Amino acid sequence: MLSEAELGALATRSLIGLGLDPKDAADTAGILVLAEMFGLGTHGVGRIESYGERLDIAGINPRPSITVEPVAPALIRVDGDNGVGPLVGMRAMEAAMQAAATTGVALALARGSNHFGPVSPYNYMAAQAGFASLIGSNATTTIAPWGGSEARLGNSPCGFGFPNPGGDPIILDMAISVAARAKIRNAAKAGQPIPDTWATDRTGRPTTDPNEALNGFLLPIGGHKGYGLALVVDLLAGLLSGAAYLTHVKSWVDAPEEPQNLGHYFLLIDTKRLGASDWLSGRMSDFADILHSTPPADPKAPVLVPGEIENRNLARARRKGVRLDPSLLAKLQALAARVSPG
Repeated sequence: MLSEAELGALATRSLIGLGLDPKDAADTAGILVLAEMFGLGTHGVGRIESYGERLDIAGINPRPSITVEPVAPALIRVDGDNGVGPLVGMRAMEAAMQAAATTGVALALARGSNHFGPVSPYNYMAAQAGFASLIGSNATTTIAPWGGSEARLGNSPCGFGFPNPGGDPIILDMAISVAARAKIRNAAKAGQPIPDTWATDRTGRPTTDPNEALNGFLLPIGGHKGYGLALVVDLLAGLLSGAAYLTHVKSWVDAPEEPQNLGHYFLLIDTKRLGASDWLSGRMSDFADILHSTPPADPKAPVLVPGEIENRNLARARRKGVRLDPSLLAKLQALAARVSPG
């Protein structure tokens, strides 16, 4: 088991081994380590390996010159210079937090980025600093427009966070598809069917065959409403930021050596402007209590608040540490070994 400090040090040193500046590596590792401790292993420190594959072939710039351009008191534009996504995300969020601390609310739009990990770590960090947040990113195309038979938009993740000075923040982190491709791949490996609401075949028809689904398209949540939500995320993260959007986004699988030019948005609200911490704490506690007191349909499954599972996982990981898959641990140690002693 690795403690939070040990995992952070290993992740940081691995990223330094891939060419990142030490401070940039530490900030990047912070997002991935928090994801790992939330229980989001698919988007945790294991991502260092996939980022590394592109860093090693110059598909990602290990030493970007990230520029922050204030275009209005509460509006910031960030150019990531093709840096590692979590680093670009951190710089954009920092800029939004600094501006929101002055103006009360601020929006940072980032371009020239790459996969920036899950959204919830950013929401959590913002909440710990007293900011409510709306954060999102566009992504490689995996979803067909509603009624279409070709992928034209990404499974763009978006998240929302609300601070609670007296306890854990409320955080909702979601992608736009009904199910992740990883779940479909697992079903294919197990030789099991999938629900016909998860994906379509290559002709755009719903399928229960996971292999057909992997050659087809993911289905958005809520049908045409999810399609619309995915477009809104891409309009904010991609179009308005100046990044690539829809089919202009490069696939890191098909063209790993080319910049993806992904875009992100960070909309932050300084809740300290709205009232004292005890005012917000009381209202947040009452809000959660109303939900928790709902009689459950299944007595063994009480009603939860979004982010509750992640917050519990984080607390447990801080007490007991994190166990990494031995092969992943070995890969991270090998990357860290690239760094000269001292």
